[in-house]
Amino acid sequence: MRIYTTKSVTLDFISDKMIDLFQKRFLFYKDLGDKTFSQLNEDQCLWKYNTESNSITMIVKHISGYMSSRWTNFLTEDGEKEWRNRDAEFENDIHSKAEMLKDWEKGWTVLFKALDQINSENMNQVILIRGEKFSVFDALLRQLAHYSYHVGQIVYVAKMLKNEDWNTLSIARNKSSEYKLELLKKQTPEDIQKNSSPVCYAKSSEVRDEYKEE
Repeated sequence: MRIYTTKSVTLDFISDKMIDLFQKRFLFYKDLGDKTFSQLNEDQCLWKYNTESNSITMIVKHISGYMSSRWTNFLTEDGEKEWRNRDAEFENDIHSKAEMLKDWEKGWTVLFKALDQINSENMNQVILIRGEKFSVFDALLRQLAHYSYHVGQIVYVAKMLKNEDWNTLSIARNKSSEYKLELLKKQTPEDIQKNSSPVCYAKSSEVRDEYKEE
């Protein structure tokens, strides 16, 4: 793969595996959102820190509107649709968790339907977003970064609200070593990297022979 600019990507080779990786990564961030929402009640979804901040429902509304605009007929129409009202996405007019979840699923449904249309032949096709040209590949990277940014906001707000009742979605605090050990237990000896450092052996302070001083 060769990348010439941020706006135009020339791909020497696109495999089904790469396309599957995009599916996997988008699903990962949707799952983070789903697991966060399962811990929140309706009042928490609607809560705002102050007048200038966004509630979780407002962030979801924005993500959904963004997805719907970017991915509807994305191969033939500009990603910024005339029917999209971005400013309205930040109006606090969602009044229930159920309404929020419906909006959440709507946006992801549009995205995953679009992903099913992407293949090795159109990955480098030029599409438009606000009249600006992007390859499909570059647009995917932009969207992945944008969604992870907003899902991170959702998780951060949720953790503040839940405090000590928060069920972690990643590695629990002070549990990094245990987490790493559990991952190693799942690997075969052949899978474990023997020399992760050019100087020392993996998981050891012992210096490799070729780096020892005479």
